[in-house]
Amino acid sequence: MKGPGFEDIATFFTGTVRVWLRNALVFQKNIRVNLIPPFIEPLLYLGAIGFGIGAYITDIEGVSYVRFIAPGILAASVMNASFFECAYGTYVRMYYQKTFDALLATPITIQEVILGEILWGATRGFISALSISIILLLLNLASPVGLLIALPLSFLAGLLFSSIAACFSALSPSIDTISYPATLFIAPMFLFSGTFFPLSLLPWFVQGLALIFLPLTHVVALIRGLLTGGPNPFWILNISWIVLGTMVFSFLAIRLFERRLIV
Repeated sequence: MKGPGFEDIATFFTGTVRVWLRNALVFQKNIRVNLIPPFIEPLLYLGAIGFGIGAYITDIEGVSYVRFIAPGILAASVMNASFFECAYGTYVRMYYQKTFDALLATPITIQEVILGEILWGATRGFISALSISIILLLLNLASPVGLLIALPLSFLAGLLFSSIAACFSALSPSIDTISYPATLFIAPMFLFSGTFFPLSLLPWFVQGLALIFLPLTHVVALIRGLLTGGPNPFWILNISWIVLGTMVFSFLAIRLFERRLIV
């Protein structure tokens, strides 16, 4: 049996990009509204927690508190933008707008549709990261070189969170049930992945659970190391978790949507 040839791979890539482009064109129609939240949300966190509460906190790991939480806020924003785009957004396009039905009536396959959705979710995460990077540069809270490296890492992290969200979207019987992973999975990650305080302050078994089950932990650790210049002895583990997790959850998302949409 012959494996997929170059033409097959090129066709698959083209279909995936077309799904991504469709979502990008819809995003562009409301670009002003879509770009405002990525700028406002980090300013609120930096102002209220970084500069507000941070005034009462001494330096953490050799940097000021606001510089310590800035990478965590960037990583968490990537998570939120990517996850909710491929959780609620994908579900709406699949169930309410019937976009998937229209796409599948063309030569585009279900695999291309789902990978296009994941790619678009990662793009939303990248846009959020880019918006926050501009703010951090203006406030002199991060190294420009570190931000240049953190941006492609943010896109990779967006692929991870988008693929996880796509799995939940495929499994959810209704749009209301997506609130369960948002509350029971995303919210704990936001609080216990080292976003606002070092993981070392937590009990050892909680640290272990965070490293094993909370992907945001690895994203925060990598971005914080890049933006603050601090040591990160687990960087190989962090990158491996993100890359392998993206591959596993993307494959799982495709299979789950095949079960749901293909009769």
